[in-house]
Amino acid sequence: MSDSPPPSADPPADPPPADLRGVIARARAADGSPPFSDGALVELANGERELLWLGPAAAVVGAREAEFVVDPDARRQGHGTRMLQRLTSGAEMLFWAHGDHPGSRALAASHGLVPVRRLLHLEAAVTGDRAKSRPPELRPFTPADADAWLDLNARAFAHHPEQGGVTRADLDVLLAQRWFDADDFLLLWDGGELIGYCWLKIESGEGEFYVVGVSPDRQGEGLGRELVAAGFARLASRGIPIAHLYVEGDNEPALKLYRSFGFTDRTVDVQYLWKKP
Repeated sequence: MSDSPPPSADPPADPPPADLRGVIARARAADGSPPFSDGALVELANGERELLWLGPAAAVVGAREAEFVVDPDARRQGHGTRMLQRLTSGAEMLFWAHGDHPGSRALAASHGLVPVRRLLHLEAAVTGDRAKSRPPELRPFTPADADAWLDLNARAFAHHPEQGGVTRADLDVLLAQRWFDADDFLLLWDGGELIGYCWLKIESGEGEFYVVGVSPDRQGEGLGRELVAAGFARLASRGIPIAHLYVEGDNEPALKLYRSFGFTDRTVDVQYLWKKP
């Protein structure tokens, strides 16, 4: 939700229309954060969401969740209000406001939207003391690993509203992204069992810890720290100076881990809930 301004978003493998790509690029440049999450654009590419235009405002709309943006060249003219009124015609709807900009907060408050979730965007310098040699059991992803990864990802994020629901179709879209590199998708094995992974997304001179997952059966063994360190090593080997990631604001164990690697706050994404009065 962006009238004045997740995850980050390149166009998906089946890209959105050129005019939408232009709005995304202009909004990112104006606001310092992307207007749509990767997940929303993946679902748009898969036909799980629809693209709605209302003048210079564009929305990516699902059954109960939406993200929208107003072209920076046409803001403060009521387009965001009209889009929000259009999208709040049902019983309830969730909206992401990427970057938590003042305009988004004001728009949400004026329509009775209530914040229900915070996603922190953190960043850290890639330095030698954070990068360690990767263990021999860590190897790059191959297409043959897709089923094993989908199973582990579903178990590791069973209670996460987006990540735990990644499907094979979603994965195929992500693997076809321009930024995807199998050598940046690190899988940790114990014999023939996949027990963890660190997936990196490198673009625009920065490296995102796109998602890090550990088997629920192997929690408490320090595997998360091992995977993050291996991710830093991979970024260092590619000469990437800055790492960043998104993490739930109430995920204290993950925050403690990432803070220990020097991650600090960059921005915040806020999810709002609208309910029919």
